[in-house]
Amino acid sequence: MGNICARLKPKPSPTPSTTKKRSSNASRREKKLDDAAIREQAIAAAILFKQHQQQQQLQQRFDRSTSLRYPNGVSKRNNALPRSSSSRARSLTDPLLQPHQLVNQGIKVDDLEINHIVLVHGGGFGAWCWYKSIALLEESGYKVAAIDLTGSGVSSFDTNSITSLSQYVKPLTDFLEKLPEGEKVILVGHDFGGACISYAMELFPRKISKAIFIAAAMLTSGQSTLDIISQQAGSNDLMQQAQVFIYANGNDRPPTSFDLDKSLLRDLLFNQSPTKDVALASVSMRPVPFAPVLEKLSLSDMKYGSVRRFYIETLEDNAIPISLQENMINASPPEKVFRLKSADHSPFFSKPQALHKLLVEISKII
Repeated sequence: MGNICARLKPKPSPTPSTTKKRSSNASRREKKLDDAAIREQAIAAAILFKQHQQQQQLQQRFDRSTSLRYPNGVSKRNNALPRSSSSRARSLTDPLLQPHQLVNQGIKVDDLEINHIVLVHGGGFGAWCWYKSIALLEESGYKVAAIDLTGSGVSSFDTNSITSLSQYVKPLTDFLEKLPEGEKVILVGHDFGGACISYAMELFPRKISKAIFIAAAMLTSGQSTLDIISQQAGSNDLMQQAQVFIYANGNDRPPTSFDLDKSLLRDLLFNQSPTKDVALASVSMRPVPFAPVLEKLSLSDMKYGSVRRFYIETLEDNAIPISLQENMINASPPEKVFRLKSADHSPFFSKPQALHKLLVEISKII
């Protein structure tokens, strides 16, 4: 009864201090609503951007795991250097140049033995991250495929349910398995995508002409990606601060995936990249499945070792520092090493033209 009476008792007239407090609370509520509206607008813009890309890709035979086009065009240069670097001053806007501005004219891409390039993203990324590289390569006449690995990009699979590297890499292995007999591709792997293309090289060595590792995990047989990451334990505080482990099976079980703190993404992955690309990544990146990172690879000289390997170093990389990249190169030397100056961990954003030039250059190495 007391509670009912209290609810029925008339409320006293508001005092000036009460009115002021309510006004302050209302202002805070309005600010929160404004902040929420801004976030929603940013997310909506990013979603519209991705949908626009997906609609274009659908018109170009894009399915849920692969973007594939068959354009005709010309590429331009025949000289290959043992080590190369970009000397162009960095621009945050980094406008896409025409193919003839990137490499000299001379050779038709159609005349190359292999002009089909398959792009494999790194941990947390998706096929979306290659949009600049796809545009440049297609304009140069290459046939390009960008793969969404399981639980990445537009894949609807739950990242926390991935229990093996083979499951994670299945979209890539399915793609290679379906290639016509005798057809070969150039595999390009970034970050954790390096371990993924290594796995594919062991399974399909006859379908892969060359493998290009971009700031990527290039493992030796018996190593896992975690083994590589452990080499920098204690020396890369930023990576340790950014990692957020997810325990979908309970805190008493091993983590099922890990995410990256959005507030540290720019410093860790995009310290040289345009703001618009950082914004795209912040609403597009997904957690990285943990089981594949733990898995040790079995790589043989007869299969994996038969594929020609090339490495592209990123000199301003805060995620996989140049010292760690050099360690992997020294442990398992590739055919040639190329260097990208002023490139962060995501050169497809920070140095797209310079990266494109190297991809074309490597594709032409006989």
